[in-house]
Amino acid sequence: MPDLNGVTVHPDCRHFRGDLPCRPNKEHGYVCQGCPVYSPVQQRILIIKLGAIGDVIRTTPLLRRLRQEYPNAFITWLTHTPAILPATDGPDEVLKFELSSIVQLQGRQFDLLFNLDKDKEAGALLNSISATQKFGYALRPHDGVVWPQNELANHKFLTGVFDQLSLENQKPYVQEIFELCGFEFQGEEYVFDTHADKGYQWPMLPAAGRRIGLNTGCGDRWTTRLWSDEKWVSLIQQLQHAGYQPVLLGGTAEDERNQRLHTATGAVYPGTFPLPQFINLVYQMDLVVTQVTMAMHISIALRKPTVLMNNIFNPYEFDLYGRGQIVQPNRECVCFYRGTCKLGTSCMEELSAEKVFAAVQESLSV
Repeated sequence: MPDLNGVTVHPDCRHFRGDLPCRPNKEHGYVCQGCPVYSPVQQRILIIKLGAIGDVIRTTPLLRRLRQEYPNAFITWLTHTPAILPATDGPDEVLKFELSSIVQLQGRQFDLLFNLDKDKEAGALLNSISATQKFGYALRPHDGVVWPQNELANHKFLTGVFDQLSLENQKPYVQEIFELCGFEFQGEEYVFDTHADKGYQWPMLPAAGRRIGLNTGCGDRWTTRLWSDEKWVSLIQQLQHAGYQPVLLGGTAEDERNQRLHTATGAVYPGTFPLPQFINLVYQMDLVVTQVTMAMHISIALRKPTVLMNNIFNPYEFDLYGRGQIVQPNRECVCFYRGTCKLGTSCMEELSAEKVFAAVQESLSV
């Protein structure tokens, strides 16, 4: 190990900062010479997963495999949404996608680099950051097209550029990501923070009865997924009649709808909250009914039984880990990944509240 002016320094230690004293030095006064928590890093790994919050959440099972395969690795994750990644059991370093992060990453050397996004900026980063092995997607310099870095990425790439192949795909997203990185998916769960240590209190939630979280929105990109107020009211009333406690969930976009549903049925509506508090609210549920949304990913990550209402996506894409069910309209959807319905009226209106209610009961009886 190098000495600086006769002082031993361990820059290979996972605790070493370089610009500031490390935590063991601050908290215990340890120095590198004879440090009892010295932990040399054997591999440095970079994950580039910028994407939406839900996509970042559902990529976290990869952390479990990387920790198993490389127990002494230092894992860095670059993303648009660093706050969603857990502090415990998460990456060693989380960087927000911004110029300062990009500059320093381009000055470093990694053993493994995984770029899991087909965004051009992510592909350009794979090209420009030094790594012994690279996986995922690169940017072709001569035409600016994102392209598989190696054949492991071919399957996931092709299902993203041809609807026909996407419809035929029977691999869940997590399995595709694992294979892209050279691993066999073995049911690894998400790595996620319940935020139970934040002291959130929920006095408005029913103390008795099984709480059924109803996430009533679907975002504004693919509104063909929306379920009508009438359907939600019918489901709520069936749940209440059976002794369940429905709880309305959502963000600011769903606030008006949830206020209406609360008025019509008396179902509990706690309101809207910052993301960590919302995650902890979902943690209080016994089961969650949702569309394909961020709340779906949160529910799966929290290991809650999930009843997923789906129409425009390939159902094989979603792995509920044996907890819950995917329910779809009886009529086949013809609007694959479309934001508007080609037939004028979304097939979601043909998904009955009775079918969703039956899925809730079956999922809770397992």
